[in-house]
This record gives sequence, structure tokens and C-alpha cells, in this order.
Amino acid sequence: MDSALDLLRQLVTSPWVYLLIFGLTAVDAFFPAVPGEAAVITAAVLSTSGSPNLAAVVAAAAVGACAGDHVSYAIGRGGGANRLAGFPDGSRRRASSEWARRALARRGGLILATSRYLPGGRTAVTLTMGAVRYPRRSFLLYDAIAAVTWALYCGLLGYFGGLAFERHPVKGVLAGIGLSVIVTLGIEGVRFLRHRAHRAAARH
Repeated sequence: MDSALDLLRQLVTSPWVYLLIFGLTAVDAFFPAVPGEAAVITAAVLSTSGSPNLAAVVAAAAVGACAGDHVSYAIGRGGGANRLAGFPDGSRRRASSEWARRALARRGGLILATSRYLPGGRTAVTLTMGAVRYPRRSFLLYDAIAAVTWALYCGLLGYFGGLAFERHPVKGVLAGIGLSVIVTLGIEGVRFLRHRAHRAAARH
């Protein structure tokens, strides 16, 4: 364990760590299996020793997340838009796409921000926003806000976890990732309960 920790410290003290964080958070946008959030939290935990720089970690994560979201948006706008346009009028899929378009037009910024904390939600929402041709300028604005707040959340979560477990950095990493998972599951649980309540109300 100590040798693995030393290797990890050597990696995060290298200037390449910021490029690595950028790449992982970018790819995580359209390939959720990549551990972008875990990488940011880990780097933030180890930043309590002075290297890497916490502000640079947060900046790299925010820029990477924003870049990846735009790739996902472009994929949805290219292939998804053509597919949606091909749905026949009056079909169930056409009605679903129109519902998504209206929902995003009303609450696009909020949906984009909250989806970042849901497993796979970020990818689904950015692809859909591209497919329904959500305005690029609005997408850029809301996505930048969402990416910065998410990066700050991960960075501060890892940093304070590192301070709490300064003598046991591995525990700090695990605590930070664990708290992130708890917050994500909590948001997903609230969303599920609200959805079930709305469905129950619609029946009565």
C-alpha cells in the first residue's frame, strides 16, 4: 500500500497531472466508465501537502468537464437530431422528443446542473440537448456554471477529506469518494421519490 501511495504521489506532483485530470473529466462526459470524479477528489486529497495545486486541479477539472460536455452535445446534435427528425408525426417517440424539447426549454440550466451528480445523467442530458438542438449559447453558459460548481464540489470535498485524514491519505481519498457517492445517491433518491409522488398524484 505504501509503494502504491508513493507512486500516486509521484504522479500527482508531476505537471502532467493537470493534463491527466483534464483528459479524464473530458472523456467521462461521453464515456461514464472513466473515473473522472474520483481522479479529481484523489488529486484534491493529496493537494493538502502542497502539490498538486488545488486551484489548478479545480480549473483543469472544470475545463475538461466543459470540453467533454461539448463533445457529447455535438454527438447528439449530429446523429441524434437527424434521428429525432425522422420520427413520424403522432408517434410515441416523436411525442417524447417534443416533451424533452419543451422541458429543456423551460428548465435546461437546472436539468444540466443537477444531472452532473447523477450516475450517467450528465451524458444522457448533454446528448439529448444536442439532439433537440438546444441553443449553443445557452448550453455554453449553463454548462460552464455546472462544470465550475461540480469541480469546486469535488475539489473541496477531497481537500477537506485530506485535511481530516492528513496522516492517512488513503482514508482521505476513500472518505471523499464515499461522500461523493452518498450525495449522488441522495439526489437520485429525492428525484425518484418526487417522480413517484407526481405519478401517484396523476392517478388521483
